[in-house]
Amino acid sequence: MGAAASKSAPQPTVVKTEALEEKHAVGAAPVLAKPESPDGSIALSSVAGWEEGIAASPKAQLARTIFAQSDIRTLTKRDTKVGDPHVFNLELEFKTNPITNQKSSGRCWLFATTNVLRYDVMKKLNLKEFQLSQACASLTHAQNYLFFWDKLNKSNYYLELSIQESERPLDDRLINHLAGDLISDGGQWDMVVNLLETYGVVPQPIYPESLHSSLSGPLNKLLKTRLREHALILRDLAAALRSANAPKAQTLATLRSKKEELMGEIYTVMSATLGVPPMPDAKFTWDYYDKDGKAHTWEGTPKQFYKDFALSQKYPVADSFSLIHDPRNTPSTLYTVDKLGNIWGGRPVLYVNTKINDLKDAVVKSLKAGLPVFFGCDVGQSSETPSGIMDIALFDYENTFDIQLTLSKADRLRTNESAMTHAMVISGVHLDAVGKPVRYKVENSWGETAGEKGFMVMTDAWFEQFVYQVVVPKSLAPKELVQVFESGKKVVLPPWDPMGSLA
Repeated sequence: MGAAASKSAPQPTVVKTEALEEKHAVGAAPVLAKPESPDGSIALSSVAGWEEGIAASPKAQLARTIFAQSDIRTLTKRDTKVGDPHVFNLELEFKTNPITNQKSSGRCWLFATTNVLRYDVMKKLNLKEFQLSQACASLTHAQNYLFFWDKLNKSNYYLELSIQESERPLDDRLINHLAGDLISDGGQWDMVVNLLETYGVVPQPIYPESLHSSLSGPLNKLLKTRLREHALILRDLAAALRSANAPKAQTLATLRSKKEELMGEIYTVMSATLGVPPMPDAKFTWDYYDKDGKAHTWEGTPKQFYKDFALSQKYPVADSFSLIHDPRNTPSTLYTVDKLGNIWGGRPVLYVNTKINDLKDAVVKSLKAGLPVFFGCDVGQSSETPSGIMDIALFDYENTFDIQLTLSKADRLRTNESAMTHAMVISGVHLDAVGKPVRYKVENSWGETAGEKGFMVMTDAWFEQFVYQVVVPKSLAPKELVQVFESGKKVVLPPWDPMGSLA
C-alpha cells in the first residue's frame, strides 16, 4: 500500500551496486560439513563459539557498546549526505505549491497523480497555489474526492470477485489473498486513470478533507470487517442457488442484486465518515483567486473540470503507461496482475517490462519536455526522511557489523524483501557532463518537514536498485515499447506477485 508520512522511513537495506544476478549459478561442488546440532535446533556450543568470535573482535565489542542504546539508523555516512546536495541542473520551470501531506494514510498514488496534473491546471489558470481533490491533506485544507470513489469501487470489486469465485473453498489461496488487504488505500497508475475517466476530478475546496480520509485506519478496519461478512452472505446465497439448480444467468443477476443491497451499507458508512461526494455529472461552482489576486468563477461538472483543465494534450492521462524494471521477468513484454483493480470492467493494471536505462531515459526526456514524472519505488530502503536522502551508500551496516548484504534487485522481489511501496513525482535531475543522471529531485507527499521543504534527493544508484516504475506518455516512450503496450498480448502474473503491490 502507499507509504504514509513518518518521521523516519522503515528500516533500510544496503545493497552492493555490482551485478549480482548470476551469483547463484552452479559452480564448484559444495563442501560437506557436520553441524553442531544434528536436529536443527540452536546448540549452546554454537552460541559459545559465536561469543568467542565477538570477544576477539574490537569492532563487534564497540558495536555492542553503542547499539545497545542507539538506533542502528544513526549509522548514516556524513560524506554521503554531503555528496547528495539538493541541487539540480534540469528542473521544471513551473513550481507547484503547496507541498501536499497525505498524513496517516496510504494515498500516495493519488497524490503523485494529482501532483502531476496540477502543473497544467496552475499554468492554465495563472494560480499561485492549487490542489486537486485527490484525498490530499495540506496544512490548511484537504480533499478526498478520488479517495471516496476508489474505496467505494474497491469494495464493489471485492464483492464481485466473491461472486465470481464463490465455488472455491474458503481456505483456497486465492480466496485467502483476496480477503487480505481488500480495500487498500494504495493503488496504481491504471487504477487512477479509471477513476479520472469515470468520475473526473474537482478543486480542493469543493470536497473538503475529513478526519477519516487523512486517518484511514479506523474506517478501513470497519469496512473490511463488514465486507468480509458480505462475502460470506454472497457465498451462502450462491450455494443455495446452485442447490436449487437456478440458471446461471438468473443466479448471477440475483447475486448482483444482493450485492447492490449490501453495497448500500458501505456507501452509508463512507458518506457519513468522508462526506457525500459531488456526482461526476453534477454542476458545481468554484470561486478562486489567481496569483495576481483577481477573483474568478468556474462552473461545470467534475468530468468537465478534468477535461478542461486536468487533461491536456501535453500530458494525456489515458495515453500514458507504465514502464517497469523487473529483472525476474522478460524485457519488452507486457505484464498484468490477475484480480487486481478498482473499477470492475475498467482498464487493467498494465506494465511494460524493460531495461533500467529505458526508465532513466524516459525521466530525462519527460523533464526536458517540461513534464513531471509519476514513479513507483520502495521508499523505505536506504532512505532517511528528515534529510530527504535516498542513497544506497547512506547506512554503514556492512562495515559496522562485518556482514555483506548481497541481495540483487531480483532476489529482493523473489524473497519479499522489496516491493513497490510508494509513489512520488520526479521534478528535476542533475546530469553529468555527458548527460547521464547523477541524482533526481523528488516531490513527496509527506508535508514540508520531510526532506528539503518536502522534496527528496534520490541518487542514480538508488534509482537502479529501488525504482520499479515510471509513467510516460506514449509520445515520449520508445516506439518499440509503445508497440508492446498497444499489442495487448499480456503475461498474467498471479494476484500475490510483488508487482501486484500497491503504491
